[in-house]
Amino acid sequence: MTGVTRAVILAAGRGTRLGELTAATPKPLLMVGGRPILVRILDGLIRAGIEDVAIVTGYLGDRIEAEIGNGAASGLSVTYLRQEQFDGTARAIALARDHLGDDRFVFSWGDILVRPDNYRAVVRRSRLADAAIAVNEVGDPWAGAAVYVDDALRVVRIVEKPAPGTSTTRWNNAGFGVLGPEIWPLIDALTPSGRGEYELPEAISALIDSGATVAACPVEGPWFDIGTPAQLEAARREFAG
Repeated sequence: MTGVTRAVILAAGRGTRLGELTAATPKPLLMVGGRPILVRILDGLIRAGIEDVAIVTGYLGDRIEAEIGNGAASGLSVTYLRQEQFDGTARAIALARDHLGDDRFVFSWGDILVRPDNYRAVVRRSRLADAAIAVNEVGDPWAGAAVYVDDALRVVRIVEKPAPGTSTTRWNNAGFGVLGPEIWPLIDALTPSGRGEYELPEAISALIDSGATVAACPVEGPWFDIGTPAQLEAARREFAG
């Protein structure tokens, strides 16, 4: 199986729970340990062997484009795609379909922070599977997507936004992974979720139901979903210095 050299980062959201922190700064450009969140993600992707990155922007997208540029200084080729309608992560990923063609690719939310080596780990985990997703252990995955795995850490089921207290797994969708072109028709077939959005985890669930092997890759070290001021401060403490 050929290597993975392309990636898509979802960086379109407003980050409303962060209040004034994102009034003039898009969430992916908030500083953590002296570097923007998005730059830290790009660093992890570079270490994983990624050469081509498509960044899906929306809110204050021009600020992201000005900060990151074309990526040449870091040895990357960076393309920007604009999400005009915020209708879910699956639709955001689908904006990159023509750009990616039939290539496998890393996907990542633009507000997730982990140690950079985790991107290389999920790419490596995907080599013997049709796809791979990173997972992190939580007390109750109600705020994200509950990920059920078998003894070989193969994903058998994903439940997006389960009701609190209903999950029997502690694994949560960590917000990045590796997919291939098999995901495109499954995204096309999605219907809106209860939140009125087209959810990428639901397309990955359909991929599992089709018989594909989706490997789970546990995150090593801390995991941060930068959605609130408290989460941002916790990440800043972890990555200080």
